[in-house]
This record gives sequence, C-alpha cells and structure tokens, in this order.
Amino acid sequence: MCNLFRITMGVEAMRDLFKGIGNRTNRNEFDDNIYPDYPAPIARKDADGEMELAMLRWGMPTPAEHLKPNAKTGVTVDSGVTNVRKSWIPHWQTWMGEENRCVVPVTQFSEYGSVRDPVTNKLPLYWFALNEEKPLFWFAGVWTKWSGVRKAKEGPVDTEIFAFLTTRPNAVVEPIHSKAMPVILRTPEDIDIWLNAPRKEALRLQKPLPDDELIVLPPEPPKLEELILE
Repeated sequence: MCNLFRITMGVEAMRDLFKGIGNRTNRNEFDDNIYPDYPAPIARKDADGEMELAMLRWGMPTPAEHLKPNAKTGVTVDSGVTNVRKSWIPHWQTWMGEENRCVVPVTQFSEYGSVRDPVTNKLPLYWFALNEEKPLFWFAGVWTKWSGVRKAKEGPVDTEIFAFLTTRPNAVVEPIHSKAMPVILRTPEDIDIWLNAPRKEALRLQKPLPDDELIVLPPEPPKLEELILE
C-alpha cells in the first residue's frame, strides 16, 4: 500500500486545471513528503458545487470491526486508513457518492520493495512518476468530516480527512509491490467523471494506469545524515 507520496508543485500548478478554483488552504506551498495523518491539499466541490482546494488529514475512518478501546483508558484511537481498495463493501460505499469524492494532487508516490538490503536490513523504497520530469497528476480520492481520537496524546478532534482508491498493480508496479497501486487520474475528462458522474460510472476508473504511462524513478542518493552515520 502507498503510505508516502510527494507534491513538488504549488497551488498555482494545481489551480491551472480548475479555472477559478477557490483556495481554502491559506498556503501557497506544501511539504514535499506526505505521510499518513499529515495534512495535504485535495480538490473537491464545496457546498455550492464550486471547486476548491482544502487541507485535510490523510486517513479515512477505520471499519468498526477493526477498532477496540484501550484496556486502560477506554478510549478508542482510530489512526485512519490511507488506501481504499474494496470500494464495494458497505463501509466504503458510505463515501462513494459525488458529495464525498475528491482528487489528490501528486507528483510521485512510493512503494517498498520486498527484498531487504543485506547490509542495512532495510526494505528499499521505490518512487514512481509519470516521467522523469515528474509532472502533476491526481489520485481518485474520498473525504469526510470526522470526530474522534486520531492520536491518544492529541485527544478528541473535529476534522476533515481523506484517502485515495487503489487497484491491482500494473506491470511497472507489480514487480515491486504485487498487491495494489493508487488509482491515477491524468486527464481533465477523468477528473470530471470522478467528481461528477454517477457512482457506477465513476468507479469504472478504479483500474491500473497503462504500463507505458508510468516509470520507476532512478534511486535517490543517500541523505547527508546517512552518509555521516556510515
């Protein structure tokens, strides 16, 4: 599952696709690396049906059967679900209507390999993009308002959260991660279908990106702190 992605383009690049889109983020740039429960920009329709950018926390509600209260405190902590694969089950069908769909801007996403490095014993991290120039694309996502405890130290919160859909991997992702890949939207037409079409039609987009439209990026050089440790 994808639990790390990057956005290396600012608000204006995102707004180019949606003419006149509003901006509720109050920010022009974002952290490059997005991890679970981090705030990230998403594009969605507001109450009037107009497009807007907003900052939401990454991770939708966990199915109730997978949650249980802490034995000592009695508090149920829900750290969230980042990826939605089984969109047909009742839990996820709750948010598959037009009012809860969104798109998530991305320039790269990552998956861990399955073979550990013999020296570090760490799993290698691979990055995927449309091409080496790393242009902007979009994940098909869902969002909701939520009240609960995401972190025990944080306590109860009222917030807005999101996740994106996944599907079976294409031939580029499968050798590295054989279970799934994000649902990627590349064209304004696909984005329009995802945001506005009836549920059945929109969910036809839950399929792998064609093999020739995705690449594995060259390995990144070690970070300075890693070189110092060596």
